[in-house]
Amino acid sequence: MLRSDMGVVSTASPRPIGKQKTKLNRDAERMSALIAFTARSLRTERPRPFGAAIVHTRTGKPLLRALNNVAGESDPSAHAEVRAIRRATKRLKQLSLDGYTLYTTCEPCPMCMSTALWAGLDRVVYGATIEDANHHFSQIQIPATEIAARSDMNCIVDGPFMREECYAIFTHPNMLRAMRRWSTRKRK
Repeated sequence: MLRSDMGVVSTASPRPIGKQKTKLNRDAERMSALIAFTARSLRTERPRPFGAAIVHTRTGKPLLRALNNVAGESDPSAHAEVRAIRRATKRLKQLSLDGYTLYTTCEPCPMCMSTALWAGLDRVVYGATIEDANHHFSQIQIPATEIAARSDMNCIVDGPFMREECYAIFTHPNMLRAMRRWSTRKRK
């Protein structure tokens, strides 16, 4: 079980009713799988706290997952969400990701949220917030909901969802050690 400075991580999901229960249970299952995928990087030389998954909105069938790889690709735009969207459009051989949902361990930055909008994703579900990430890295302080609200494209933004579980990846000792070497880390 992962822990964060927000307290002990609970694996229990909220107790919604009816259709809402089914949707939240599906979201919890999908986000838990993404957290596990992302947390596996904590056992590597280059742990990464940012993970993204694209799932078919109606069927729940996973399309793909990605981690951020800014340093590995020497590309400041190689955020997990952008990498996932790029790979998904290539795999589907189409520009539109209408009919798909993006799950991400952290609230999309303005670049990532804009990419989600341009790709036509139905929905974005995020865990930790930009504010959480800003404890460790420099961030552009514009919420994903604001980016979505200012566009004429439709995309539901839900979050923070399972925030503590996602933020626990950021505060894991292996992640904190790795962050000390990153040029984008917050300087105290």
